[in-house]
Amino acid sequence: MKTPDKIQLHKKTKLLDVHFGEQHYSFSAEFLRVHSPSAEVQGHGPGQETLQHGKKFVAINKLEAAGNYGLRIHFDDGHNSGIFTWALLDQLGKQQQQLQQEYEQKLHQAKLSREPNAQVINIMPNSPP
Repeated sequence: MKTPDKIQLHKKTKLLDVHFGEQHYSFSAEFLRVHSPSAEVQGHGPGQETLQHGKKFVAINKLEAAGNYGLRIHFDDGHNSGIFTWALLDQLGKQQQQLQQEYEQKLHQAKLSREPNAQVINIMPNSPP
């Protein structure tokens, strides 16, 4: 199991940097919040996930060690369940771009937004008479 060499929270930019040797990942608080391993987000099995929305401006209040295997992240929207294991952080880092694209696509399909209190409306072009 990989263990990070360094973890650094940048509260102003809302970024969490995780270093695994030469490998470095920079996660936005929003990305980590919407990919939380908690049952609230992931459900209790495949197909039970809850699409998170309106989390664009969420921040991380504090980090808490979870034994020697991961982090509990306390977000400013009150969410703090689910443990981000070192293996999960490494996996999220490797797949970050793809996961972000999939997340934004799911939001679009559900007519939801990353912005809090936003409504998405699809305007149909005028069809010919």
